[in-house]
Amino acid sequence: MYFCAVNITPEQIFSIDNEATFNQVAITIFQHQAKNCLVYHDYIKNLKIDTDTIKHYRQIPFLPISFFKSHNVLSTNEPVEIVFSSSGTTGQIISKHLVSNVNIYKQSFNKAFEQFYGDPSEICIIALLPSYLEREGPSLIYMVDDLLKQSKHPLSGYFLHNHDQLFVTLQDLKIAKQKTILIGVTYALLDFVEQFQIDFPELIVMETGGMKGKRKEMVRAELHDTLYKGFGVQQIHSEYGMTELLSQGYSYGNGIFNCPPWMKILLRDTSDPLSLLQNRQSGGINVIDLANVNSCAFIATQDTRQNLS
Repeated sequence: MYFCAVNITPEQIFSIDNEATFNQVAITIFQHQAKNCLVYHDYIKNLKIDTDTIKHYRQIPFLPISFFKSHNVLSTNEPVEIVFSSSGTTGQIISKHLVSNVNIYKQSFNKAFEQFYGDPSEICIIALLPSYLEREGPSLIYMVDDLLKQSKHPLSGYFLHNHDQLFVTLQDLKIAKQKTILIGVTYALLDFVEQFQIDFPELIVMETGGMKGKRKEMVRAELHDTLYKGFGVQQIHSEYGMTELLSQGYSYGNGIFNCPPWMKILLRDTSDPLSLLQNRQSGGINVIDLANVNSCAFIATQDTRQNLS
């Protein structure tokens, strides 16, 4: 298949600051990917959609996320620099995101992190991500590695199962009144608070991912209540990201997520996947991630709004 270059630069994507510009960039990327991403091209063709009639991002068809398991989702002929992969049990087919320009991912997560949390050089970043560190290919570890390199605090770093050391570190950071973010996979945060309790109201606790098969799933209210008490905080933050995306949404609490300007969440009718719903309704989650400029920026996930609220 012949590839042509997309007529959008990363600078245009990451400088979006209004709805009209978002729509313009989204339509340009859509028209490019509809022609140059083979699996997306075939999907649209089978839907019998005339791409020339698409004038607004809400009209764009979304590629089911499952195609990242069965196809190479690419809209460029540039060499692949890195492959991010999802977790999975033995014998399970995993998703793979072929990334031809990893600098776009770095720009995306750095700009979003700074927008929501500030300059990482001024923050102590603690990572409790054992299940991610124990396998190859997670995009989250790539992001956290980069943020840790930028953090200038000597106590920033990864913790695996050394909860005693983590407790002492958090106590020291509390005494020093140091701005601190603890980013952890949910089951590991629960493991920690079952052993230790700390009253650190200024601590930002950010959960990412779920139980990863390590513990029984919990409803969000029960989970967060346990973490509130364990860390002595008023809110539990969350990160919404996935292998197939190069951008993240963040929640400051209560399951309400915010996206950077180059990313949007839309809701679809679960009984009619091509129909979008109003934002206050429940439905399947579609994501526009314009950082996915070299793969597919329009993805129908398997998540529902109930999972995020």
